[in-house]
Amino acid sequence: MTVEDAGGDRAQARPRRGGSLSLKSLLLLMLLLVSVGSNVVVGVIGYINGTESLSNAAYARLIEVRDSRAREILSLFDSVENSLLLASRDSAVVDAGVAFSAAVAELDARGAAAGAVEEPGLEGSSGVLTAEQERELEAYFTDDFGPKLNAASGDQADASSFIPASAAARYLLYHYTVKGGAEASSVDDAGDGSTWSRVHAGAHDYLRRLANLNGYPGLVLISPEGQVVYSVNKDVDLGADLVRGPHSYTNLALAFQKAMSGNRLDTVTFTDFEPYAPALDEPTGWAVSPLASDDAIVGAIGVRLPVERIDTVMTGGRNWKDSGLGDSGEVYLVGLDKTMRSVSRDLVEDPERYLAAATAAGLPRDLAEKAVEHGQTLLLQHVRTEAVDRAFAGETGVHTSNNYLNVNSISAYAPLSPDGVMRWAIVAEIDAEEALAPVADFTRNLAISSAILVGVVSLISVIIAGIAVRPLYRLRDAARRIAAGESGVQVEAGESDELADVAAAFNDMSRSLELKNALLEEQRDENERLLRTLMPERVAQRYREGARTIVEDHQEVTVLFADVVGFEEFGAHLDSEKALDLLNDIFRAFDDAAESHGVERVRSTRQGYLASCGLTVPRVDNARRAVQFSVELATVVERFSAQLGANLSVRVGLDTGTVTSGLVGRSSMVYDLWGDAVSLAFRLQGGATENGIFMTQRVADKVPDSFPYLDAGVVETASGWQRVWRIDPAALEK
Repeated sequence: MTVEDAGGDRAQARPRRGGSLSLKSLLLLMLLLVSVGSNVVVGVIGYINGTESLSNAAYARLIEVRDSRAREILSLFDSVENSLLLASRDSAVVDAGVAFSAAVAELDARGAAAGAVEEPGLEGSSGVLTAEQERELEAYFTDDFGPKLNAASGDQADASSFIPASAAARYLLYHYTVKGGAEASSVDDAGDGSTWSRVHAGAHDYLRRLANLNGYPGLVLISPEGQVVYSVNKDVDLGADLVRGPHSYTNLALAFQKAMSGNRLDTVTFTDFEPYAPALDEPTGWAVSPLASDDAIVGAIGVRLPVERIDTVMTGGRNWKDSGLGDSGEVYLVGLDKTMRSVSRDLVEDPERYLAAATAAGLPRDLAEKAVEHGQTLLLQHVRTEAVDRAFAGETGVHTSNNYLNVNSISAYAPLSPDGVMRWAIVAEIDAEEALAPVADFTRNLAISSAILVGVVSLISVIIAGIAVRPLYRLRDAARRIAAGESGVQVEAGESDELADVAAAFNDMSRSLELKNALLEEQRDENERLLRTLMPERVAQRYREGARTIVEDHQEVTVLFADVVGFEEFGAHLDSEKALDLLNDIFRAFDDAAESHGVERVRSTRQGYLASCGLTVPRVDNARRAVQFSVELATVVERFSAQLGANLSVRVGLDTGTVTSGLVGRSSMVYDLWGDAVSLAFRLQGGATENGIFMTQRVADKVPDSFPYLDAGVVETASGWQRVWRIDPAALEK
């Protein structure tokens, strides 16, 4: 009979209490309950915390994009306001406005004189149209402008109502708008010999350049009485009366009346976008400011709001994916009429798909087709969503619901008032499925890993339970031999149960294994700690897995090289240990600042401190973080300088670009970072003749409004000359 058979006979010889479970069953049940229960608890906690963290990260990214675009839109309107205020005080613009007003008055006077005396001989002279020219002007409105306006608006307007009563307006419209045709805005002088044409020949090029350089689709000058005395585009609003007649109902007229009624100089009045009949019902918003001459109002200047510049800001230059909006995200503006004030990403990327989705979501097909035809959703795409309603209620937040194309989306919304009066809503949104894809992946992986873990634990529990009920003599002897260090133990059954001996044997084994495991764990922890100080965790993981040639290329990384100037002279008077302790204290403060700004230290030596942002953790704002970190380094060194009574300062070089990182060496490896950005950052720091924070143009382009900086010259690089900037030390002291 074998040992197992003997053990089985003894087990069968013992009577079992009725309804009781065997020891093996009890052990198995206990192990399963404990392991599975703890796995479930850990899994639930991990699921709740993980999904919440991932969701909050998605919301935070969307809010950051929304706030960034809102700041840019406000900055755009500020630039429009500032440029218009400058133009309203520009002597060339003011003189042109006065001259145009006088020239228009002269044309009206000539027309009135010709009508009063009824002398046919005056027809065709400067300021008076012939009968044939009058017929041509009427034909232009009825046969050209009228049909185009009706086609654009979808209405049947009486085009003849737009024919002005003013003789000057008809005269100018004929000689410039009708005769100039599609090239009317490029005509400097119609050659009619009028005073207005002479003024136009001298001022038009300057005013046209003023509009083009600022990206204004249109620019007009208005007399104090409300007559448009100049138009850069030569639309049918040239000569229009903004106080009486059909043009008095336009948003240009409303902006002019509001600007003039205040009787205040250096003010700008904005209007929201509306269809503008003189521009064939094209959506148009205006900014109007009084013209000032010797602190007196002599007219007004009005510019059309730059739709393209607004779209460029809201679409990030039509580079949504690199702006952190993924494959479906976008940011758009909505007016009080619940229509868009910027272009839709879906329309830009796939007009056919947009047409189908917009009409399916309830947008009238004629509006959707018009949006596709013009490539613009301004005043066409309705946005009647809960996010927009909340924004107009003054709320700011994040909400999940269907968007304007009836797609379930996460929307970060906020109210926006570009001019302090006009009310818009800004919405940054992304498809919920895309935004929460990491949450779904995490949930799926957690479920799979939990199932695998339950299976493994169940199998282990069965094995442990089987081992636990083996004859206790064999367990006692095996435990003693294992505690003594013996391997390949063969268990032999005994005659009786010796629970006390078994417990003592297991205690011996437990103490022995615990000691050994503790020593191994301590050594392993020490090895891990040393490894993490030498290289990032991701590189360390690959090294542990057996990789020896580890190199990675990184795009869009900001590299920082800093040197504590004056420390060598100060440390020369100290013993080596004291000097090193002080330097380590400074670098520990640098490390703390790096961690708070999301900057990653690469290495630190007595020659300098090398760090990067966006290397292992990609960051959209890596340049801004690196500059803020550099400013804090200056503060840290200044604090140490004051504490030590030393003359210490910091010199920092920054550059952004592509870098390479990896392990260098075989027997003695070092984690290092190299590339043009690293070299240039080192050159900026090492080549500077004065202390401070120096950055390349690439860095300055990414933080244009964050810090004031001064021109520090240029430096030659492999890709050409690169402008170098130095952060203004006077601004840092403030």
